[in-house]
Amino acid sequence: MYIIKHRRYFFAFSLILIIVSLFSLATYGLNLGIDFNGGSILEASYLTQRPALDQIRTSLDALKLGSYTLQPVGDQAISLRMRDLDQTTKDAVSKALSLDGKAPIKENQFSNIGPSLGQELQTKGLMAIAIVVLLIIAFVAFAFRQVSYPIKSWKYGVAAIIALIHDLIIAIGAMSLLAYFFGAEADALFLTALLTILGLSVNDTIVIFDRIRENLRLKVSNSFEEEVGISLSQTIIRSMNVTTTIVIVLVAMLLFGPASTTFFVAVLIVGMVSGAYSSIFIAAPILVEWEAWSRRRLVAKVRK
Repeated sequence: MYIIKHRRYFFAFSLILIIVSLFSLATYGLNLGIDFNGGSILEASYLTQRPALDQIRTSLDALKLGSYTLQPVGDQAISLRMRDLDQTTKDAVSKALSLDGKAPIKENQFSNIGPSLGQELQTKGLMAIAIVVLLIIAFVAFAFRQVSYPIKSWKYGVAAIIALIHDLIIAIGAMSLLAYFFGAEADALFLTALLTILGLSVNDTIVIFDRIRENLRLKVSNSFEEEVGISLSQTIIRSMNVTTTIVIVLVAMLLFGPASTTFFVAVLIVGMVSGAYSSIFIAAPILVEWEAWSRRRLVAKVRK
């Protein structure tokens, strides 16, 4: 019952996180990668020992190519992302990567992504998120269709979506900070991370809502507030254990995984923690707050 009784403190804490995330997004923005803006990707392996990244950057900077992202891949390879390259410029880049032939390379992959394709990916990504949100509302409303008192079934769906929006904003805000301080790029992996966060977060929320539905059916209390509090006490350990297990795996991937997935995993960790928090401290308490507001409104009408 502690969470339910002090729910407004948790609402306030979430509001602070959302404000910070939105401020970061408005101030720093997202560093959109070539998946969205278009550009070229060149991956190559060194046939001998890979030179220091500072040496490679110095060689590339001499070409005055503008902004680029250079990342190590494993022990011998590198990944270079930059603006569109024609064949002449590509040859010059390959020569710079090899330090004028002193460190021979083997090209593993080269691809161009046009700006129109990047814009199409942005549009489809936003559509995918919107469709997921709508389907979640429909599914939750259908799954809880037999629960109509004291909260109608569609309100469970709205509460779940509010929690998901909370998670998305915080994850996007985290990516904005990673972009500003570490040069992280929002690419297709980032979009994948957001969709993964949506799925894992709503799973936690549904488990808690299902326990609320069961306790309403069993009438474990005459107070909706108490029924939600009891439901939380029965599910909170499970939710925390599942989240902790997933986060441990993600931390291992962050520490020992390839550099190309570092920011993807970091956003997933933020999203998982935020999702567990919102399922327990936001979604269920919103139902209680909504029911209390509806009751106060009904009393006020009766008095009039």
